[in-house]
Amino acid sequence: MFDRDSIAAFRFVRCAFDPGTGVARLVYAFDDGPELVETITVPGAPFALDGARAAAATRALRLLHLIAGVSYYKAAVPGEIRIDDYAIDAGTAALLEDVYVHGLGEFAYRNGLDLHGTIRFPHAAAADDAAPALGLRTHALVAIGGGKDSLVSIEALRALGIDQTVSWIGGSQLIRVCAERTGLPTLNIDRQIAPELFEYNRQGAWNGHIPVTAINSAILVLAAVLHGVDQVVFSNERSASYGSLIPGTGEVNHQWSKGWAFETAFGDHVQARVAADLHYYSLLRPLSELAVARQFAKTDRYDAHFSSCNRNFHLLGERPVNRWCGICPKCHFVFLALAPFMPKPRLVAIFGRNLLDDPAQVPGYDALLEYQDHKPFECVGEGRESRAALAALAKRPEWREDAIVARFAQLIAPQLDAGELEVAGLLAVEEDAHRIPDALWERLRAHLAA
Repeated sequence: MFDRDSIAAFRFVRCAFDPGTGVARLVYAFDDGPELVETITVPGAPFALDGARAAAATRALRLLHLIAGVSYYKAAVPGEIRIDDYAIDAGTAALLEDVYVHGLGEFAYRNGLDLHGTIRFPHAAAADDAAPALGLRTHALVAIGGGKDSLVSIEALRALGIDQTVSWIGGSQLIRVCAERTGLPTLNIDRQIAPELFEYNRQGAWNGHIPVTAINSAILVLAAVLHGVDQVVFSNERSASYGSLIPGTGEVNHQWSKGWAFETAFGDHVQARVAADLHYYSLLRPLSELAVARQFAKTDRYDAHFSSCNRNFHLLGERPVNRWCGICPKCHFVFLALAPFMPKPRLVAIFGRNLLDDPAQVPGYDALLEYQDHKPFECVGEGRESRAALAALAKRPEWREDAIVARFAQLIAPQLDAGELEVAGLLAVEEDAHRIPDALWERLRAHLAA
């Protein structure tokens, strides 16, 4: 029986990579209990690496081992962390403590836990030597999640002539269909979580949201080293850096590992400790969610294939029959974000219904507006984006009679500053706060402005 309160320590037991099979084994344990083994399988990995690449692969593997451990650590949140097989420096420990504390912020809030000041990674005093450049070839592994954001990145890179491989982790058929729809090379990485974790959950382990993007980022960094490519590209917009403001608690960001703080810390760490010429960045960081929606609406290539509804991607439990459940915060927000930029018949055809003309959706949209509620714990835009989108729709004959839009115009908009309800101000491309390589940024900025 798993007794979370009796556990004293969480252990990083060891990690190993078999180049013959492309399988990485990540091994964890609580106290002296049974080993929990997670496997990551990277197709097409080389059977042998030279000295510098082999060393970088080991560094990337250890980073993945340490970050992926968050899935298991949370089951008991013990007071002690041990690393059995290797040592880390203070900088790595600081990164990991940030990932665990902030990445588990929603988990801690929902479970009534306070992790601040309680998570300490043991480390050696000396830092490792700076990682060398590996001579990686110019090529991007682009993470795809099946939603609009990654498809905007893929099409932007295609327009700019950047060689890319569309990459995803796990067995989602929906993501596979979207990836194949791009017509580009694909890389599907398998991740198998230790099955014991699901049994621990049934026996009362702590459970909840984890920083999945941090884990996927570490997986793709390992894959990039193994494949010898110089870019790992995600599609996190600037809105991801803003969390939910909880009265009496403060900010809790469901998507912390999609935010700027994680991107800068992780990306800098990869270049300093894994490979100096490996660039980790989000192509969409200079954009708001509304700006991303405007870019997506320029093509209908993926209308019948994409979905941002997270119920499609749950590890366990029921999934929607269609690509959109129509009742979750992601469905609410994506419908609203696309509405100012897409003909109404096209948008309704994508979702199979008009979400803005359904009075039952009022509580969901109030949360997006941060009206008498906080921003949902979901990957959705800022409240000001939702307010501006609804204000824009309230001016359009084809939308203004719909239930959610009419209610906003009559009840909520009069309480707001009209100067803060303009969509145009939210579509600007920010010049700072991104890690896009300089040469690419100059071209991307022109592409976005076209």
